[in-house]
Amino acid sequence: MSVEAVVCGVDDLEDGQMKAVEVDGVKILLVKENGSFHALGSKCSHYGAPLANGSLCNGRVRCPWHGACFNVKTGDIEDFPGLESLPVFEVVVKDGKVKVKADKQALEKAKRTKAMVKADGSVKQTVLIIGGGPSALVCAETLRQEGYKGRIVVATKEKHLPYDRPKLSKALNVSLEQIILRDSKFCEEHGIEFKVEHEAVNVDVKQKKVTFKGGEQLSYDKLVLATGTVARVLTMIKGYDLENVVTLRSLDDALFIAKESEGKDVVILGTSFIGVELAAALADKAKSVSLADLVETPFQLALGKEVGNAVKKILDDKGVKFHFETTASEFVGSNGKIKEVVLKNGTKLPVDLCVMGVGVVPATEFLKGSGIEITDRGFITVNKKMQTNVPDVYAVGDITQFPLFLVNDESVNVQHWQMAHQQGRIAGLNIVGRPTDIHSVPFFWTVVCGKSLRYTGYGFGYDDIVISGSLDELKFVAYYTKGDRVIAVASLNSDPVAAQAADFLLSGRKLTKEDIKKDPLAWTAKVSTATHF
Repeated sequence: MSVEAVVCGVDDLEDGQMKAVEVDGVKILLVKENGSFHALGSKCSHYGAPLANGSLCNGRVRCPWHGACFNVKTGDIEDFPGLESLPVFEVVVKDGKVKVKADKQALEKAKRTKAMVKADGSVKQTVLIIGGGPSALVCAETLRQEGYKGRIVVATKEKHLPYDRPKLSKALNVSLEQIILRDSKFCEEHGIEFKVEHEAVNVDVKQKKVTFKGGEQLSYDKLVLATGTVARVLTMIKGYDLENVVTLRSLDDALFIAKESEGKDVVILGTSFIGVELAAALADKAKSVSLADLVETPFQLALGKEVGNAVKKILDDKGVKFHFETTASEFVGSNGKIKEVVLKNGTKLPVDLCVMGVGVVPATEFLKGSGIEITDRGFITVNKKMQTNVPDVYAVGDITQFPLFLVNDESVNVQHWQMAHQQGRIAGLNIVGRPTDIHSVPFFWTVVCGKSLRYTGYGFGYDDIVISGSLDELKFVAYYTKGDRVIAVASLNSDPVAAQAADFLLSGRKLTKEDIKKDPLAWTAKVSTATHF
């Protein structure tokens, strides 16, 4: 059944503009670009953000919250996070009026799964993907979307199918059903074989075989490494193995922390994203929350002292206590269970649960001696097509070091949920013979007590931060500069600036420190006219 409605006049929108309109009581997004109108779903398929509040540039609309991008003509998702595309609707322009015709069912669903081919047993080829995160899943789905009919096996040491891991440190007490990305029925229907609790222990690139813990072996024609990272454990600290000294990496970890922290004294080591988000999630549930770190303020290494101090005030108001320029020297226990954290500055903190949020290390130990090139830090070196130095072996996600166009193709490691998705897509495209280079702007977000901070670009090595707005009022844009050039942007309560900045950076245009000091937002008017490389 189809429905239709006149949604506006031809001259109601200027080129480069978009707005939400209604068809049969449902909001859709109407876009005008290069004189043509396009209509598509109005909400981001990731978390439902209103796309009319996002950024429009070069035929794509970017979500204002987390940076996912959708083609305005096809509705296809082209950058991430998220898995689903958007429905598109017919637009008819006649007699100065813009009319939209829509299938009622598509209108109501608001999301669309891209078509995928069925597996064909007569195709004797196997793509083996090692790992169970978003890069693995997106790679598998891309293969099917692009016509690959061979066998796809995803083997992961995880006990569950891929799920929305960023939610763990923000919500903690969630069920698998609330955060799972695809269920077993979906995977079966699309011929994606998942083997959970399958930990790879060896890769033989000459025989094209992977050996798993327990001795099982699987052969492959193409191999994709997507093993992600594991939480760093401070084994040098006495008492690190006491009961209730934990890390946060899995759903089981999150559920344990949620249970054991209720009404208890909690100490968190580390004030980066895991530590700060966890403190925010526990502030009104635990008896007390204390954080300790060697730095001087939260997020200092990633976002700088100015932004870090603004975030600190949010947690100060929630009663969270900070201990800076120190860390744990000893965990003291009783009957095998932690009771006290002794800091290097002599402070002793009573504790029922201690969480180590002190970073991660790449899960690539099993590749040593395989011939696959690995850096001294354990990351896998890949080219722009996500290919390793070994033919038919690809790597994606947090374990990669890849050429980033923003820094003249310098090889970097970017551990963002968004980038993991995109790398999975790029690997899938290249496996099926569609040569495609990675060309994406890093984008991440964090949530602290309901306040969402967004960040885009690559700020490593920045030498100055220019703040527009008010840090005290938690409404600002932070420009990270290196020399005279803006290399990254963070924002709080200033949407859609981060999304616009991502589009501006993607276009290759130069934004200077002098530009933003004259007028910190003048550049946003140029976003819709930018042309991506």
